[in-house]
Amino acid sequence: MLNLLLMTYPVYLALSIICLVLSIISSIFVIIVVIMQPSNSNGIGAISGHSETFYGKNKSKTLESKMRKLTIIAIAIVAVCMISFYIVSLIPITA
Repeated sequence: MLNLLLMTYPVYLALSIICLVLSIISSIFVIIVVIMQPSNSNGIGAISGHSETFYGKNKSKTLESKMRKLTIIAIAIVAVCMISFYIVSLIPITA
């Protein structure tokens, strides 16, 4: 039994390191993607006060929707990594 626990310890250590590194990388990615997203100002320019045209609105909508999807995916990766890191850290290792 002790031999089995000693063999699985490196697996838990590797899983925790992988989860931690993935969560750090994806959280930095979330920060970058959120900063790059355009603000929601309902199509009215802050300086000029003119609304956007239909073509300009649809052109940016594709980029905006891609950025929103990337944000959701990256946040989901962070959440899954943090939950799995917590579960792996709860497993008692006795040597």
